[in-house]
Amino acid sequence: MTGALDPEILLRAYAMGIFPMAEARDDAKVHWVDPRRRGILPLQGFHISRSLARLIRRETYTVRADSAFQSVVDACADRDETWINSGIRSAYLALHATGHAHSLEVWSDGRLAGGVYGVALGAAFFGESMFSARTGGSKIALAYLVHRLRAGGFVLFDTQFLTAHLASLGAVEISRADYHRRLAQAVAQPARFDPPGYSPSPSSVLSAAAGGS
Repeated sequence: MTGALDPEILLRAYAMGIFPMAEARDDAKVHWVDPRRRGILPLQGFHISRSLARLIRRETYTVRADSAFQSVVDACADRDETWINSGIRSAYLALHATGHAHSLEVWSDGRLAGGVYGVALGAAFFGESMFSARTGGSKIALAYLVHRLRAGGFVLFDTQFLTAHLASLGAVEISRADYHRRLAQAVAQPARFDPPGYSPSPSSVLSAAAGGS
């Protein structure tokens, strides 16, 4: 399809289990995707390797949420091949303005070192894309994002597809039917991306991933 994607259309699509992608940055057409096999990241099963744990413990970074959404989207699109065209970019900026699209940013020396953005609907979070400008940037962002989603009451973290990178962090692949069943349950539940009093620390992120509270 061509034409504008407004927030209402996007939210309806996510509730149905589909999401938009373009073939390339300069392709004006948007295709709706409903994969036969869906990637999800179990919120109780995020895996932190020893090398990632060391990066988190060093605290040579600052983690923020929703402080640079547009910059995160642009960084995710800044690669040779991308499915983020101008229409999709504008659509997610508009969705962010409504409070349904969020970013999690990792900062180091005043610059973005990594980040991830996605869409929140009920107790489901749909991860859209992530990037690293420094070693481990996207992994740190995901670790903090998973911690935040757990604290906010989310029950489903959709990664769309399963990649080797995501599999190393605990992501798995499920059938379309199983995904739609989980999705229906998740969007009917309440959750908050910004839970009251939420203040994560490296130790709490590592403890939660190891099975603590």
